[in-house]
Amino acid sequence: MIPIQNVYYMLSYAFQVLQEQGYKDIATEEFENTAELFAAILSKGISSQVKRGLGKSYIPNTERLSLLRGKLEVTESIKTQAILRQQMVCTYDDFSVNTYMNRIIKSSLELLMRSDISKARKKELRKLWVYFQDVDTLDLHTANWNIQYNRNNQTYQLLISICYLLVKGLLQTNSEGQSKLMDFLDEQRMCRLYEKFILEYYRKEFPQLTVSASQIPWALDDGMNAMLPVMQSDIMLSRKDIVLIIDAKYYTHSTQVQYDAHTLHSNNLYQIFTYVKNKDTQLAEKGHTVSGMLLYARTEDEIQPDQTYQMSGNRIDVKTLDLNRNFSTVAKQLDSIIEDFFGIHRELVD
Repeated sequence: MIPIQNVYYMLSYAFQVLQEQGYKDIATEEFENTAELFAAILSKGISSQVKRGLGKSYIPNTERLSLLRGKLEVTESIKTQAILRQQMVCTYDDFSVNTYMNRIIKSSLELLMRSDISKARKKELRKLWVYFQDVDTLDLHTANWNIQYNRNNQTYQLLISICYLLVKGLLQTNSEGQSKLMDFLDEQRMCRLYEKFILEYYRKEFPQLTVSASQIPWALDDGMNAMLPVMQSDIMLSRKDIVLIIDAKYYTHSTQVQYDAHTLHSNNLYQIFTYVKNKDTQLAEKGHTVSGMLLYARTEDEIQPDQTYQMSGNRIDVKTLDLNRNFSTVAKQLDSIIEDFFGIHRELVD
């Protein structure tokens, strides 16, 4: 199981805002479970948002009124016989805090307040809940998480992302009015966090590298690419004439077993090989060295992959990252990859 503190560090790299002053003291706290951690992050984040002012937007409303406001709905007024009561059905926009994002946050707060967290933390959340009295709740089972962010609402991105991770964990284990978070987030969501963490770790700690999650073009002879899938790398690192493509994998089991024989997941190996060879072809005229790596999160299995292969002129490694260690040890594991492939060291800051 990943220590709760390491989940915080992963989140802090994935969402750089967590490294700002207002959140730094969270790193020194001890948490019983992931729900407690998320509650602490939301408490800090919502407090900051309240000080800035809750986001507002124009919310369409339709209701019966005695005085005309906005647009008169003639057909609806006749159909509902509102005119007989000396009323009109009107549609108008109301500049309100009852936005979709605020509804998600309020509903998540209520879910947290029913969960297995400390009384002191619940008290914090209840104080924040007061600021959402004019906000409706929604059914979190059917919430739309595909939210577009812009300059006006970008401060909500971390809050909504934490709500998403929290809700997906709590709702899956909701029973008898009490919600308890799973020991850690489910595999699919942890995989996304794992990828984002590694990408942002290298982006922040190794400014000497060019770090991206770039697409890789297919090496086509005739340029016909109809129906070909997009090759989207998780992490691509480059410096001068060296390129390393990392595919981050978070599985319950990092190998597959058949007849007591452990082998790598074939699809993973095919995928990284395809990425490397197509990128190698793209850069062939520039004299680059392209390598690949499958970086699995270490599991509880006895056998863990740790191999280096030479395939058709390219190096492909299969390694594991042990997240069940002190974070300084996790960082050293990530740093050693850069030292091995690029020969550079992390720039330590006192």
